[in-house]
Amino acid sequence: MSPSLSVVANNDLNPSRPETVAERVRKLQAEAKQLAKDHIHALTSAMTEAERIAAEIADGGEAYPAGVRDLARRFAEDAEARVQTLEAITART
Repeated sequence: MSPSLSVVANNDLNPSRPETVAERVRKLQAEAKQLAKDHIHALTSAMTEAERIAAEIADGGEAYPAGVRDLARRFAEDAEARVQTLEAITART
């Protein structure tokens, strides 16, 4: 049996006044900023994971070719610095 439907009151503070263009712009800008922060967080997370994998390869011993270990070590060092830079920049905003 499906649940019965009921009327729910509109709880807008002032339902008779439509949203102005300026209000919509501010709302959309706030949403865009939040989406950008989420995107930056996703990038930071992906870089941290890549850094972790690179560090594992760098410390993987003879199973990995020497050139690959060296490249992975340099990548891990660079990624760590870049993640820190991203975090410092985003902390200011």
